[in-house]
Parts: sequence; structure tokens; C-alpha cells
Amino acid sequence: MKLKIKSLLAVILIATVLAGFAQEETTIVKLNEKVPDFTFEKVQGKQQGISDLKGKTVLITFFATWCGPCRKELPHIQSDIYNKYKNNPDFELLIFGREHTWDEVNKFKKENKFTMPFYPDVERKIYSKFATQFIPRNFVISPEGKVIFSSIGFEEKDFEALKKLLQTQLKQ
Repeated sequence: MKLKIKSLLAVILIATVLAGFAQEETTIVKLNEKVPDFTFEKVQGKQQGISDLKGKTVLITFFATWCGPCRKELPHIQSDIYNKYKNNPDFELLIFGREHTWDEVNKFKKENKFTMPFYPDVERKIYSKFATQFIPRNFVISPEGKVIFSSIGFEEKDFEALKKLLQTQLKQ
């Protein structure tokens, strides 16, 4: 009986370690690296570059309207982060709808009564600079343009760490 339990625990441990490696391999940009350069439509028809936001702490979130964990996380981003920092001139929130158009992200925003900004990433052009798979994804970019936080999925402990980091960065 003890041998079966030890064998089962060994299998669980190996599977957990392998899952961790698999998730790490899906992240292209690593901590303390410079944020990849990209542009996005800030307003329909008007481009902005991530480099234009240098000097600010930037939270980048990737989501999809059909993603359950994304739908669970976004209300927390609205209430715990956006509502707190939306008027802070040193903060920017970029929420990209992976494979979604302006119409889709605007409809999703309206249906869910969100006030935070959503942007399309129709062809994964931005997402593909950060990761190969899995959403939701969060990345915090320092005012110096370095990636200082990364998370995959929606886990309470990761979200608490994100909030603490933003509080430290933004001194609120």
C-alpha cells in the first residue's frame, strides 16, 4: 500500500514539474527583458507604440471573450486595478482581445459593463511577441521598458502578487 502511494506521489510530482516547464516554454518574453516593440490601434485608425508609454508602469493583459478564466479575471482587473489607478498619470492598462476585432471587444466591453480600455489583436501580432499559447496572460512593464511581472491563467496568489507589485510601482 505504501509503495502504491509513493508511486502515485512520484507521478504527480513529475507531471507537475513537466507542466511547469511546458508553461514556461510558451512565454517568449522573459522577466527583466526589454518589452518587445509593437504598435496597436489606440483608437480605430490611430496607431500608438509601446515605446510611447516609456516612463509609465504598463499592465498588458491578453484575453478572449470565450475564455472562462479570462472572464473570471477581468472583473478583478476592473475593480482592483483599473478603478484604483485609472487616474494615475504613471499607469497604463492595455487589454488585448486575442483574435478579436474592434466590434467584438467593444460588444464584450458593453455587455459586461466594463469601463476599462480594450483593444483588438486580430491576428495575434502583439500576443505572438509575448507568448505562444495560454490565456489569460498578464505582463507588467516598468517605466524603463522592462518586463517585471508575468503570469499565466487566473490564480488568486498570482493576482495578489500583481496587485502588490502595482501598488509598489505606483506608490498607492
